[in-house]
Amino acid sequence: MASGTLYTYPENFRAYKALIAAQYSGAQLKVAENFIFGETNKTDAFLKKFPMGKVPAFESTDGQCLTESNAIAYHVSNEELRGKTELERAQIIQWMSFADSEIHPASCAWVFPLLGIMPYNKQTREHAKEDIAKVLGTLNVHLLSKTYLVGERITLADISVATTLLHLYQYVLDPKFRQPYQNTNRWFQTIVNQPETIKVIGAFKLADKALEYDPKKFAQSQGKAKKEKKEAPKEEEPVEELDAADAALAAEPKSKDPFDLLPKGTFNMDDFKRCYSNEDEAVSVPYFWEKFDSENYSIWFGEYKYNHELTKTFMSCNLIGGMFQRLDKMRKAAFASVCLFGTDNDSSISGVWVWRGQDLAFTLSPDWQIDYDCYNWKKLDPKDAPTKELVDKYFSWTANDSQGRKFKEGKIFK
Repeated sequence: MASGTLYTYPENFRAYKALIAAQYSGAQLKVAENFIFGETNKTDAFLKKFPMGKVPAFESTDGQCLTESNAIAYHVSNEELRGKTELERAQIIQWMSFADSEIHPASCAWVFPLLGIMPYNKQTREHAKEDIAKVLGTLNVHLLSKTYLVGERITLADISVATTLLHLYQYVLDPKFRQPYQNTNRWFQTIVNQPETIKVIGAFKLADKALEYDPKKFAQSQGKAKKEKKEAPKEEEPVEELDAADAALAAEPKSKDPFDLLPKGTFNMDDFKRCYSNEDEAVSVPYFWEKFDSENYSIWFGEYKYNHELTKTFMSCNLIGGMFQRLDKMRKAAFASVCLFGTDNDSSISGVWVWRGQDLAFTLSPDWQIDYDCYNWKKLDPKDAPTKELVDKYFSWTANDSQGRKFKEGKIFK
């Protein structure tokens, strides 16, 4: 049975996963006393054990160290939580990944501005709300005939997904928004009202009213940060643990849009997007070729590297949507049609992208580099007939993939 010390700050939902798992498994997990985030995790002693300085972090009683909340939660779990068969274990990993890639980025984009943690952007919020609606809908369908996400008992899948949904149910999912998702609501309340969960998070209350945006909160948080920096210029400003997706969402732009540094050319991206949205492809695709400025814009083909790992097609579609959400600030001068081909356990993802500039756009900003290395990228020659044929098929969703798989579903980045 696992035993050791967990380093974290209060009310860290990532740490909740391990703490709740330990309640089920009986693991002897204690939370470090006198831990001060931004101080304790920057000491030489802490960094020697955990070089990234992130929390939660776990040290076993025999001196073994672990980081990353999913790994810690898995370590302190028992067989029942981890899954009893190979398939169950794979399904549990699937749902834990779903929580990290589909729920968490959208939750941050929607909730953090309301708490004053990051700046508010209406378009980003609306995209996040759409993504969360899809997440809740996906769960609602899955839970139509199931009590739990995997098997007949609570597993790490339930713990991980439920804790990642906590902020949403606490702050923004008011009765009207959550009303269509009765199966999801029933399951969520089942998980948060288990004795093992209550011992960690206490009694949980669903939001009666969605938290509203208050510009003063972010201004106050910025003012407080500047004051602390002025008073202690040699000390680094404490920052809440953020993974790669969080960092991209929460990063405050320090300069203009990277695309603004490139020549605008003659291609009006907004005009084309309006045409594509309002006209049939028989009109919008020829319009694209008529207006396209090959000197200042480029066309790229992106193919997902890990098609062999794709399982359910609805999960694959969520993968595309998650990438789009994390690239929200790139929309101004970019357009894409990304398609899913095939069926469950035999599918692929690929797409055609257009953006300002001749180089790979994702390298222009750290905020845009979350997902792009999961794809193989090839620059296309707009003068070649095969390029025009490929673009026409992807923009009109009439393509098959390179292996002959038929088009299943597509998403437009615009």
